[in-house]
Amino acid sequence: MAAGAARSRRIFLNHLDSYCGRSIGEVRARARGGQCSGELGRAGVHKSAFCMLQYLSGCVVGASLESVEEEEEENENRPEAEVSRRPKEGLYQIVGTLSKPESTKPRFAEETYAVSSQKELLGYLLECDVILYNITEDANQIEEATWAASALHTEIENFATPKIFILISTVMSWAKSKPPDPEDPEIPFTEEDYRKRKPHPNFMDHINAEKLVLKLGKTNKHAFSTYVVASGIQYGAGEGVLHYFFKIGWLSEATAIPVFGQGNNYIPTIHVRDLAAVLQNVADHRPSFHYILAVDESTDALQAVIKCISKNIGPGKIEKVPEEDAFLSKELTQTHVDMLLVNLRMEAMFLKETFNIKWVAQAGLVENIEQVVEEYKQSRGLLPLKVYIHGPPGVGKSTIAEEICKHYKLHHIKIKDVISESIAKLEKIVAPKEVDFDDVGQEGEEGADDEEEGENIEEAHELLAGIKESMEQNAGRLDDQYVIKLFKDKLKSMPCRNQGYVLDGFPKTYEQARDLFNLEEEEEATDKIPKYDKIITPEFVVSLTASDEFLKNRIINLPESVVAGTHYTQDRFLQYLNNFREINTEDETVLNYFDELEIHPRFIDVAKYEDSENRFILQELIKEIGEPRNYGLTDEEKEILERKAAEESLAREAKEEAERELREIEERAERAANLKEWSKYLEEVKKQEQELLEAQSIPLRNYLMRHVMPTLMQGLNECCKIRPDDPVDFLAEYLFKNNPDVK
Repeated sequence: MAAGAARSRRIFLNHLDSYCGRSIGEVRARARGGQCSGELGRAGVHKSAFCMLQYLSGCVVGASLESVEEEEEENENRPEAEVSRRPKEGLYQIVGTLSKPESTKPRFAEETYAVSSQKELLGYLLECDVILYNITEDANQIEEATWAASALHTEIENFATPKIFILISTVMSWAKSKPPDPEDPEIPFTEEDYRKRKPHPNFMDHINAEKLVLKLGKTNKHAFSTYVVASGIQYGAGEGVLHYFFKIGWLSEATAIPVFGQGNNYIPTIHVRDLAAVLQNVADHRPSFHYILAVDESTDALQAVIKCISKNIGPGKIEKVPEEDAFLSKELTQTHVDMLLVNLRMEAMFLKETFNIKWVAQAGLVENIEQVVEEYKQSRGLLPLKVYIHGPPGVGKSTIAEEICKHYKLHHIKIKDVISESIAKLEKIVAPKEVDFDDVGQEGEEGADDEEEGENIEEAHELLAGIKESMEQNAGRLDDQYVIKLFKDKLKSMPCRNQGYVLDGFPKTYEQARDLFNLEEEEEATDKIPKYDKIITPEFVVSLTASDEFLKNRIINLPESVVAGTHYTQDRFLQYLNNFREINTEDETVLNYFDELEIHPRFIDVAKYEDSENRFILQELIKEIGEPRNYGLTDEEKEILERKAAEESLAREAKEEAERELREIEERAERAANLKEWSKYLEEVKKQEQELLEAQSIPLRNYLMRHVMPTLMQGLNECCKIRPDDPVDFLAEYLFKNNPDVK
């Protein structure tokens, strides 16, 4: 295909922010040859040469028409920068809708649409050359997909350019199909059998949508071509349906990953980016066959898939549980359960014979599990945090390590715990096994586990005997060679590899660090930096410092209950402190070792940040280490925190209410006491006023009785005798004339 001959084409994809939508539309990079290789960086990111996968925003229109071999050979002869450079012309341009209005626009999308009406949506669809509708994740999109296909069909006469409509459906529309050959159930279904397919009862709407889309494409195939791509169970790039099992394994909380039912059912699968490659080929080739199976070449049963996940990211074991238990999980929907329990053997003959695909995982998940696990961790940001805490005795290493583990959900690695746990595990392995007759005759992975464990019994016997002998000869202490062995096994365990760890005070010396972290290779290293095992070596080294005087005062002030049974007794503490100072003043210390690896320690003066809860030290460490690289709170943890917050809120409200009622009672009592006192005071005032008035009225009464009343009585008598017209006026005049004071 001549350079520059291709015209850019616009692709519409619904729900660009969904799992499938992101993986189909986004440009991703992988190492040449399909396998990740090269050195791991500090954050675990591969630094090897990259080439761009052709999905879909990074695809040159028509690129899949060229053979994969020619393209790879051409890319290998080009400089890396030229291979990764995206041409501005001839690319597929991705536009579409979002499943959640609050979602941000994906980086790979040219435009996203918030559609308010079907008329508006149809206008956007008419601007596109290829319309993809994914109905594998959200059944509510089926109605919109069928409407979109029908609406475009009615507008054929108005098309400026030919259009392709691709419905991304699911193999669940085949779930109840009768085998092609009832006498040989091993024979797989192929695209040729699609007219005989029978859907799972919960996927009737899917098959009806498939039939409608295929029917609409028969009217004018040149102007409007329609295709159905029946996708297998999608995996990779963070996981979809299988995420439930990956998460259980990564969290390391269960001793075994559940397999629902017997696990003998065959589930057709496809890596989500291989599905994107199939869609690219459909858009480029416009094939004559319109129903296409998109499945890889794996023939793995559910049990084999879950077992593989468990071994590579989880506890290594599986546990068969009733199918009904699947509905007890909040993270599994009815659709997820139906897909996990499907039993189909399928072979994509048309895909293999017609299309040019640069497969990510052609052989399936089991054969490509290392790459899939790496994608899963990278896509979800699930990278281990590995921290080493160094410092003198009494400085607070264990307390701070515990706080870091709580904040980041890491594993606290202490030398005593490692030794005791390892001995208990070895004793369990070498202990005689009781025969469970219920399990006799069962075939499958459990039997393989027992056989594999049996092979390690002799090795466990030998190691356990060596450990016990060493401890007997050294008064309970264990030789460094055994400690190093046990620590290596612990740090390489799946929980530590998944989430990470905090090493609490071990290794203590340069030699211990070298033996623990160095790769077991020849000493002739040409690089300045020694070869070390990046999987188990810490990426953050923290050295807590404090003066001897500070440490002694801290230990002296510890309660007796805390000191009892520890090395914080006066004699033992001083001995441990002296030993620490001696081994950390030599030319080769454990911190020197990390300096040589260019993992430079972060020194924190504990006295400077002294507080009882180590909040300031923890803040400094969080600032240094960064954000957590794991899952957020689980639903159970959220419920516990919400319940705790609700209980605290209720307790706080109850306390405030009780205090308010107490204040009101006290105020009422105070008001009553004040009122009583005031009433008593008023009565006393009234009494005093009355006495004062009475005392003041005596002279007046005496004056009236002596000077006024006799004359008044005479005047009244005269008034009665004369009976004047105005008695009052008469009486007043009489008093005036006969007043003894008036002369």
